[in-house]
Amino acid sequence: MKKALITGGAGFIGSHLVDRLIEDGFSVVVVDNLSTGDKKNLNPKAKFYKLDICSPKLVDVFKKEKPEYVFHLAAQIDVRKSVEDPISSASTNILGSLNLLECSRVFNIKKFIFTSTGGAIYGDANIIPTPESYTEEPLSPYGIEKLSIDKYLNYYYNIFKLSYISLRLGNVYGSRQNSKGEAGVVAIFCDNMLQGKKPILYGSGKNTRDFVFVADVVNALFLAMKSSKTGVYNIGTGKETNINQILKNLKMLIDPKCKEIREQAKKGEQKRSCLDNRKAKRDLGWKPKYDLEKGLEETVNCFKNEG
Repeated sequence: MKKALITGGAGFIGSHLVDRLIEDGFSVVVVDNLSTGDKKNLNPKAKFYKLDICSPKLVDVFKKEKPEYVFHLAAQIDVRKSVEDPISSASTNILGSLNLLECSRVFNIKKFIFTSTGGAIYGDANIIPTPESYTEEPLSPYGIEKLSIDKYLNYYYNIFKLSYISLRLGNVYGSRQNSKGEAGVVAIFCDNMLQGKKPILYGSGKNTRDFVFVADVVNALFLAMKSSKTGVYNIGTGKETNINQILKNLKMLIDPKCKEIREQAKKGEQKRSCLDNRKAKRDLGWKPKYDLEKGLEETVNCFKNEG
């Protein structure tokens, strides 16, 4: 039986990936410190270790489990927290990732698949949709941390022949997203409206993001594992959607009469983000199957059931 280790496997994207791999006949090992993840998300067939990726005990998990593939999803993902406390954020996102990379190198895994970030790495790009070849200009410690690991992966590949793919994700949304710990605007708006609260919109709402549904991201991770390619790939829809449109769509699905609260824009908020996905289509055979309407409808239904 093929074996995969997933960091952050009790979290939003990670738990969906666990389900997909188990469905495909994999033996799955999950490492998660449950800082934002939840054990209720975990597939009972997965083997679970409550452990931080920075822990020296991580090597013992590798020694015992001997995974063939490593999916690295655990991270400090709050951009604002990275600005407030860059040392703590870097400790998790850089040192924790290096701990995992060293274990992967020592135990000679077949492939390392990393979840990086699209928007936070490219910044406010002049080319929309933005290709992987665009100059990387992260405007936050979080973006710098993710870019650092992309560069480390290239180093480990060139020096140690550690095969990898880094997926630079758009704004992922879907069921199991934690509106408190993972700060996704879709999850936050859903949570507020379903509780009868007014959603808060910061600024004009004209800032755009590339919203990609979680099932499409899981499919990209799966295809990345199977691929013989190495390198960095954007995973997004290639379509810009502004926050006003997201709010409008969610109102239609939950409460058309809902009134939002508008507050001043957050400083340093990125204005536009949209990812060119042609490289992933060409090399990985990946393309998004969910449009925004279908993805939001499924998300709202799941939030209603989870609530």
